[in-house]
Amino acid sequence: MTAHDRRITPARPDLAAASLRGIVAAPRYVQGSERRVIETAVPLRPEPDFSASIDTELLFGETFTVYDEMEGWAWGQAGRDGYVGWLSANALAAPRPATHRIGALRSFVYPVPSIKAPVMLALSHGSALCAAASEGQFLRLADWGFVFAAHARPIDINDSDPVAVAERFLGVPYLWGGKSSLGLDCSALVQTARHACGLACPRDSDMQERELPGERLDPGGPLSQMRRGDLLFWKGHVAMVRDGETMIHATGHTMTVMVEGLAEGVARIAAAGSPLRSIVRPD
Repeated sequence: MTAHDRRITPARPDLAAASLRGIVAAPRYVQGSERRVIETAVPLRPEPDFSASIDTELLFGETFTVYDEMEGWAWGQAGRDGYVGWLSANALAAPRPATHRIGALRSFVYPVPSIKAPVMLALSHGSALCAAASEGQFLRLADWGFVFAAHARPIDINDSDPVAVAERFLGVPYLWGGKSSLGLDCSALVQTARHACGLACPRDSDMQERELPGERLDPGGPLSQMRRGDLLFWKGHVAMVRDGETMIHATGHTMTVMVEGLAEGVARIAAAGSPLRSIVRPD
């Protein structure tokens, strides 16, 4: 990535992050203040406008460094993957250290430790929690509310197989820019699966193709060379190899996360004008 990629560089014509002093020219440099997302999933946009496209989403508990605020909007950078943009300032609160994260596809926050209580908030897989105590089958959150403990896991315990994580999302709708279990796009599925396994991952497919460490395979070689977990890249799209015959991806073809035949999928996408561009076997 170039240093001035808008998506990951907290700099604008009028200001830049203090960490970019001497790297990016700006009339003003700002230290920034860390906040935390307190909504299920908040859209991050390139402009402070609700009609603007959605670049990505931040999930409950994710950190966000704010460099500027105006008219109910906050501009800054996501802590998890470095994405830069605008989001609703009302979706942010003071930071708290994460102790757990949601491991189920989705779960709920209740006002009291009872599954019969009215739900206060829905949480997506990967949401970060700050638990103050255990109360029976529930975790009491430091701010407010209770989460069913079996749906969460300590923040330092990771999954071991990104493909198995991705399989939990089968049938979830495709959503451009989405990153939650209510809807997500192809690169978000890969990022979510890797993050659940404690593996760093950029947000967009071109970043993933270029930056993920690992072996680069010949995209013109036989499909038999592929192994579970290999990443297949087309222009603007990514899929994960599931086994010797299938792949899993979030696709606009069916508007879902789906399992598709490996040979059939590669041929179908090529026929639509996008041949397989690269294969990465991540470290």
